[in-house]
Amino acid sequence: MVTTSRRSHSWVPQRNRSLVKALTGFTKTPGGLGSREAAWKLQPPPAEAPFRRVFHASILLGMTLLSRGSGAFSSRGQTAAPEDALPGREVPHSRLQPRFSKDRRSTKKQRVELGRGFVLPARRSLGSCVSLCAPGREPSLRAASAGGGGKIQEDRIDWVSGRPEATQVCDLSENSDKSSAESDSETEVEQVSVYHKLLATLKTSPESESNEEEDESESEAEESETEMDSEGSQGTGEADGGEEDKNDVPAQEEATDTAEQTLDQEQADAADASCDPSHGAVEEFTDVKHESEFSLETNFMEEESGDCNADQRDSNSSQAISEDPFKQHMERELEEKEVEKMSTLPKTSSQTKWPRLGQLTFSSTLEKPKTLKAEKEVDVKQLHLHKPLESTWPKVNRQFLSSVNKPGDASFTPLQRELFHIMNTYRDLFYPERNALTNGEEIRHAYCLHALNHVLKANAQVLSNNAKRRDRKPGTDSDDYRDQGLTRPKVLMVVPFRECALRIVHIFISLLEVNEKKKIDVSNKKRFKGEFGSDPEEKPPNLKRPEDYEAVFAGNIDDHFRIGVAILQKSMRLYAPFYSSDIIIASPLGMRTVIGAEGEKKRDFDFLSSIEVLIIDQADIYLMQNWEHILHLMKHINLLPLDSHGVDFSRVRMLSLNNWSKYYRQTLLFSALQDPQINSVFNKHCFNYMGQVAVRNVPLSGSISHVVVQLPHVFRRLEAENSTSVIDTRFEFFVNKVLPEYRDAIMSHTLIYVPSYFDYVRLRNYFKKEDLNFTHICEYTKKAGVCRARRFFLKGEKQFLLFTERFHFYKRYTIKGIRNLIFYELPTYSHFYSEICNMMKATDNGVDATWTCTVLYSKYDAQKLAAVVGIDRTAQMLQSKKTVHLFVTGENE
Repeated sequence: MVTTSRRSHSWVPQRNRSLVKALTGFTKTPGGLGSREAAWKLQPPPAEAPFRRVFHASILLGMTLLSRGSGAFSSRGQTAAPEDALPGREVPHSRLQPRFSKDRRSTKKQRVELGRGFVLPARRSLGSCVSLCAPGREPSLRAASAGGGGKIQEDRIDWVSGRPEATQVCDLSENSDKSSAESDSETEVEQVSVYHKLLATLKTSPESESNEEEDESESEAEESETEMDSEGSQGTGEADGGEEDKNDVPAQEEATDTAEQTLDQEQADAADASCDPSHGAVEEFTDVKHESEFSLETNFMEEESGDCNADQRDSNSSQAISEDPFKQHMERELEEKEVEKMSTLPKTSSQTKWPRLGQLTFSSTLEKPKTLKAEKEVDVKQLHLHKPLESTWPKVNRQFLSSVNKPGDASFTPLQRELFHIMNTYRDLFYPERNALTNGEEIRHAYCLHALNHVLKANAQVLSNNAKRRDRKPGTDSDDYRDQGLTRPKVLMVVPFRECALRIVHIFISLLEVNEKKKIDVSNKKRFKGEFGSDPEEKPPNLKRPEDYEAVFAGNIDDHFRIGVAILQKSMRLYAPFYSSDIIIASPLGMRTVIGAEGEKKRDFDFLSSIEVLIIDQADIYLMQNWEHILHLMKHINLLPLDSHGVDFSRVRMLSLNNWSKYYRQTLLFSALQDPQINSVFNKHCFNYMGQVAVRNVPLSGSISHVVVQLPHVFRRLEAENSTSVIDTRFEFFVNKVLPEYRDAIMSHTLIYVPSYFDYVRLRNYFKKEDLNFTHICEYTKKAGVCRARRFFLKGEKQFLLFTERFHFYKRYTIKGIRNLIFYELPTYSHFYSEICNMMKATDNGVDATWTCTVLYSKYDAQKLAAVVGIDRTAQMLQSKKTVHLFVTGENE
């Protein structure tokens, strides 16, 4: 029993009595107030609330401080009391004299004074530590939590005498020590800490309390909040902080007002973070308000189109069904024998030539590939476009048309006509001649038309069947309404930058707007423009770059994004949840972060289970980003979902139930070059039963013809047994045969062009090991390091410069001072070869006879070699017995 003397001013205020009783179980002994001493007895806490033990000593100290009118908590908000201040023991006043800690962060602003001499720290949660100190002693009683339910471990208290104390461990309930860290994604009410209960009790004190004391308490709480915020930004890295600091950091982020105000503020902050485009919140914004308006299950054809009878007539027409490519492709039911044949037998191919696309290769496994004939003229009405697209497409595509087009073919350019003819047959397509300067936007408009046409037809079929099911007689079951996949997304469009997604959405809007008077309703359009648009003033002035660089990196070039788009005929919904979207537009990195890796808790790829059209645009740029993301995506597309996601299985097509979706998926692949990795995706991950079409034009003249400096080009062939061993073979060939020729000081100013980052790291480590005089620049080098390396190389202080291809792709700096050039491997982009060679003219005004250029190649670099020197010379160089070939460029004086 603890006794306090009235002569020591030990009166306990009424509000503190109720608080003490509520928190710790203190009860007043009978007759205490009538005698000379006010006696309070500490009752043991109930077994279901063991965490109260931590506060018994704290409240004991507080009562004593109230009586003595002196003392304070230490800077870390910890009370001072000896070990014997435990429940059921009498503690003399001489043992309860607290002292200030010498911690450098000890300030009065970090504490909130609740009564005379009774001080508690600002924003201490239930999981925070409580240390007990006595004069001349430094104990540490710490409540360490682990997760939701943990243990309180009372570390032994080292007194001056050195007497060790036994360690006591008691279990906590699961909800007794939850972290109070803010979370935007969680909507559950957080556990209110005891400190907030304390503040709430003070805020709701009787009216008899003076307003002056309340104002002082509020002002000190605000000061404490400010100080603790600044302290939290600096971090708490004490030696004994360990597990304790992990619980303190989220606790320091809480507000110091009442618990109700704190929770309301956190919810408001979460809402603001999700609505503010500039806020760097982890949680993505998704439009949940328009779910019912864009639901395919609750809408009908009458609501979607005013001319319902015309749509019904078209759907009932057997001739329309037989001619529509969409219905032909999706309604054909494969047999098990055909599926087995496609998965085991190799593909057969045939070739043909079209006027604009050139050499085409048709391949198929199911049946002998049928070669299509290029149509010279195309009537829009014969393409089976959905109703609004027939009138809007000529207007949208007018910018690419010229007076050369014939009157009967006023809707497509020659390239668009041939590309769309292949797309509309639902064959896979690989077009490796996309150019951002010339035909990039033409191709984008063509595949946007095809994707939108596919989605509108699929949704119209679902809405029409909804009306039929509604009007049918009760009790009649029919299997004729199978018109959906296991999930709603039908089209996946993979693009490299946000600017590409912005242009695609603008094309969709233009194609859906019949005229200026009938504008479609686009939800979240303002937010979309803010996140995917760009500010022209952000572009640095006086930045001279090649035209192709300006075309590729125009607008917002952020490469981490994804957005769902739901489309009905009269409206469009941006930021739709994936499982309510028709089209998903994303970057490879954006898809990779959603799909996740094996073993991660938060991963989802069920929305890819029923993708019917996959469009991968500008595939060559992904080689410069991370090609592994594309491979990861292809491995997780068209797999059976792990959850049903509320699907009506009576409406699901049999092809999806049989897990045959990949045999119906159409893949459209567009690239600026032919590369073995891109070819591998098209050959190994495309299983369309309709077959594949690839454009296979060979370059007649290479980029070496664009080199303007007089320069000898020495091509050295290395022999490798297979494509795997060529990496080590190239390194050994370079180290043993090429590098010794350039070690002499005469061969200074040597730039080594390395396409692969892994090869770059290997060479850099070797150069360091050999202690060569070199510098290096890669895509991860900071701006100061780049400037320093360029200056050293120009002045000749460094003999070698290791230079990566990805750095050149993203920066396009002109490297001055090059006299000797080594291509460790042929460039991925053929025009990079001529660009690097032409940098030599920036070195001297005259021609230097000592300029050299050495290129390493193997038979596995045939496509890259053909793009540099041409197809005819490539055949001679690969078949020749000689391993060294010399070319000389530039004019002779």
